[in-house]
Amino acid sequence: MFKSIYLLSLQTFSSTGGIQKMTRVLAHSLLTLSRKNGWKFKLSSLYDSNDDLMPQYVPKASFEGYRHQRLYFLWKTILSPAKNDVVILSHINLALAGLFIKLIHPQTQIWLIAHGIEVWRPLPYHKRRLLNKCDKVLCVSNFTRSQLFKWHQTLPDKCIVLNNVLDPFMNLPREFSKPAHLLNRYGLSQNHQIIFSLTRLASTELYKGYDRVIRAIANLKINHPNIKYVLAGAYDEAEARRVKQLINESKLDDAVILTGYIPEQELAEHFLMADNFVLPSKKEGFGIVFIEALACGLPVICGNVDGSLDAIRNGELGKAINPDAEHELENAIAACLANPLTIDDKKLLQQKCLQYFSELNYVETLQTMIQHD
Repeated sequence: MFKSIYLLSLQTFSSTGGIQKMTRVLAHSLLTLSRKNGWKFKLSSLYDSNDDLMPQYVPKASFEGYRHQRLYFLWKTILSPAKNDVVILSHINLALAGLFIKLIHPQTQIWLIAHGIEVWRPLPYHKRRLLNKCDKVLCVSNFTRSQLFKWHQTLPDKCIVLNNVLDPFMNLPREFSKPAHLLNRYGLSQNHQIIFSLTRLASTELYKGYDRVIRAIANLKINHPNIKYVLAGAYDEAEARRVKQLINESKLDDAVILTGYIPEQELAEHFLMADNFVLPSKKEGFGIVFIEALACGLPVICGNVDGSLDAIRNGELGKAINPDAEHELENAIAACLANPLTIDDKKLLQQKCLQYFSELNYVETLQTMIQHD
């Protein structure tokens, strides 16, 4: 049966956060399916402009950016679908659009992507109403699915776990040596044991755990004098001050490097530079950064109280620790440093990651879900 698939997004191309990454991959996968099956596909983005488009994901003909024009976006998206169509909302903040579409076209399938903290909390009436009215809720992790049951009593058969996957355009390494130019950039050498974190450093999001990593590095430095911690990601002024004060108080000015924002094209090289990726977060919906690290052959340590567990396959691909137990974090890092991966180990880790988190698997799962509507 012919279908039109509409993906509605808040923002897809003009920012680089986890939800934006996920939406780009979802759009590319839906486009792939539509071309294969002779379906129509359209991506509409509220905050992007047409000039923000990254055409490797979606061609110009299949994309429309509304440049923050909320009423125009709402009007156009409400009128577009028909009864055999599937409308996918990339965020619950698009609840009003979904409700109006369902009201005008009750036979249209409405699917919602549930990421993380945006649904792990009490919600206003219109968002609760959407959870009740939509046909499917695609949860990026088992933890997010469990939180929907806990907070909103969402019907279990409506909630489907669809893990995030790797960006098909990420340049995955074939060689696993540390890039010399990055070591030079940061004043590092092959002899340094490099711990790496990549996240947004925001004063409003104090749950990522990099401050606990800094304290762990201070203790580990006694027995690992060559240890270095590279903390990457854009930061606001308030959080930069807090982190720099903690580094100074921990006497780690020579051991912690704040890189700031890292361009997408340099991510794989930064993963290659490190010996261990560590982010003991407490509120990850999934954690795309974990599978990006694993796909570059980099062992991962994450928290065990959120969606991070799905990214490491409940311990198959990485180590999960209690993010509040600093001794567990220190022991996990020390164990990793004591048993560095060989080149063959890194290749195997990459292969296992791709086995579970490739776009091919994602496309196949979406195909099954759409065909069974």
